[in-house]
Amino acid sequence: MSVVGNPVRKRVELTLRYAVLVVLALLFLLPLYVMIKTAVSQPEDVTSKTFVWWPSNPNWGKFAEIFADERFGQSLVTSAIMAVSMTVGQIIIGALAGYGLARIPNRASKPLLGLTVTMLLIPSATTFLPNYLIVSWLGWTESLQGIVIPTLFTAFNVFLFRQFFISFPKELEEAGKLDGLGYIGTFVRVVLPNSLAFAAALTVLGFLGAWNAFLWPLVVAGTGFGALTVQVYLSSFITAQTFDYTGLFAAGFLASIPVLLVFILLQRWLLRGVAETGLGGS
Repeated sequence: MSVVGNPVRKRVELTLRYAVLVVLALLFLLPLYVMIKTAVSQPEDVTSKTFVWWPSNPNWGKFAEIFADERFGQSLVTSAIMAVSMTVGQIIIGALAGYGLARIPNRASKPLLGLTVTMLLIPSATTFLPNYLIVSWLGWTESLQGIVIPTLFTAFNVFLFRQFFISFPKELEEAGKLDGLGYIGTFVRVVLPNSLAFAAALTVLGFLGAWNAFLWPLVVAGTGFGALTVQVYLSSFITAQTFDYTGLFAAGFLASIPVLLVFILLQRWLLRGVAETGLGGS
């Protein structure tokens, strides 16, 4: 019985596991379905009390209207430049600062680490006004540098990189030093290439945060055409007088495609980075 029962038990466990995964996948895909369904619905169907799984007369023309809007294309380009610049800058600065705190002996290391941890405890809302005053004094309002530069340093990245480099194998660094490499050379040629998985995990998180940023780009750049981001563009569908549901959901779906592509391309590195750093728990 045990010989026969084991394959049956494994088959049941496998079936239950796939069933749970299917249910979770459907739950995660539900918002995507709602976005597409609302985008192709007629305005009167959106506010109707009668629920339908799919509109009988889909209006695919809303996507064509969004693509024809020059402001949407410009907002995608601006958000892409902003998100890539912010993400790359945050990773580089976080890696350099984290490696310095973890590996370079200095009397200021512990005070700087304490300051970094303290910055993690400070709500971002309290630094919003001082940052804006500095940006305004520099004349960077309504520009990309005003949005990007103040966000390049993140205490979160510095702290996580520091924790990662503390557990980094010292043998690899010692091999680099035997080859005559200094701290910078060891970091660039030895440490950084072996930290790509962890950096990729933070890259996904950073890109998501940068792409979805709304309040800071709105305050610094406003709704002007020059530095209009996609999230600020989406807010234009909501006014005090009107609420364009179909346009908002159509533009929101199109704006989510770059984020999905980044996640799909980096998901292998993301899972590997989480496994290596223990962020997922054990």
